Amino acid sequence: MAAHRKPKQHPFTGPAARTAATIALAGAATATAFEGSGHAEPLLTPAQIKAKADKLYQEAEAATEKYNGAKEQTAEARVSLDALRDEAARRTERLNTSRNALGSIATAQYRAGGMDPGLQLALSSDPDQYLERAALAERVGERQAAAIAGVHQQLVEIAQLRAQAGERMSALKARQTELAAHKSTVQDKLAAAERTLAQLNAQQRAEYDSTYGGTEEPSAERADRSAARRGSLKAPSSRAAQAVAYAYGALGKPYVWGATGPSSFDCSGLIQAAWRSAGVSLPRTTYTQINAGERVSRSQLAPGDLVFFYSGVSHVGLYIGGGNMIHAPRPGAPVRVAPIDQMPFAGATRPA
Repeated sequence: MAAHRKPKQHPFTGPAARTAATIALAGAATATAFEGSGHAEPLLTPAQIKAKADKLYQEAEAATEKYNGAKEQTAEARVSLDALRDEAARRTERLNTSRNALGSIATAQYRAGGMDPGLQLALSSDPDQYLERAALAERVGERQAAAIAGVHQQLVEIAQLRAQAGERMSALKARQTELAAHKSTVQDKLAAAERTLAQLNAQQRAEYDSTYGGTEEPSAERADRSAARRGSLKAPSSRAAQAVAYAYGALGKPYVWGATGPSSFDCSGLIQAAWRSAGVSLPRTTYTQINAGERVSRSQLAPGDLVFFYSGVSHVGLYIGGGNMIHAPRPGAPVRVAPIDQMPFAGATRPA
């Protein structure tokens, strides 16, 4: 009976195998299609693209202000470290002079002090002179002891200076690390914003750039001068008038993050430069500039006032009157006039 049995077929050979392979390929293709659609970037509308770019630019500007602050702290730490090193070098030089003086005294004592003082007195032909010299030697010994104590104190002070210098070095390295991190964040945010805006066509991109409002500069030099003159006349002080005039002179200059002029600016750099031209020193960052002067309400704004935006106080402009300001908006948008209603208002300050 066994000889008449049909040979056993493998379930995945012959026609069955071809059918199974076809089903498997179809299933794999379907799965791939679903997987691809599940991970694909959703298509954004032009409005969504613009909103995303706005957010990235705002985040980049916030990181820029942190970069500016870290850069300022780095410079201060370096100056402090250099001052400590210079002082330690001066103290070390004085210490070496004191040590040399002690060495000379020790050498002289070695040469003259080999005989017992009692024997020296017994052999002296003039005991009175010897006693005078002994008293002098005692006073010299007291001065020598004081000199030794002074050298010891100098050693302590130099050790303290070197310890402080070590702390300043650690602080400097920390600020440098922080500076590099903020710089990387700024660059990443700006690159992401540009990649986002690359999805717009030319007309949409032009419309986006125009949404920052205002103009890079007035249509004619005469308009520039008259606008600056109007702002100056309304300014509460001659210094404020000078700051306004400087800002008008900066119209059209490019935004460069971290720049303080005179050929390019970021937002807080423009404000610092404008008021510096009026003889007023302002802090470097938006979040320190807002505390530099008298706070004023929006209804009390006057030309020359500093106007701040966003909840994190990450942007600043110079008020020029009529509800307008001059500010450095972002990369690709040069210094220009714009309405203060363009961004969420956070407060205002009037420098002294």
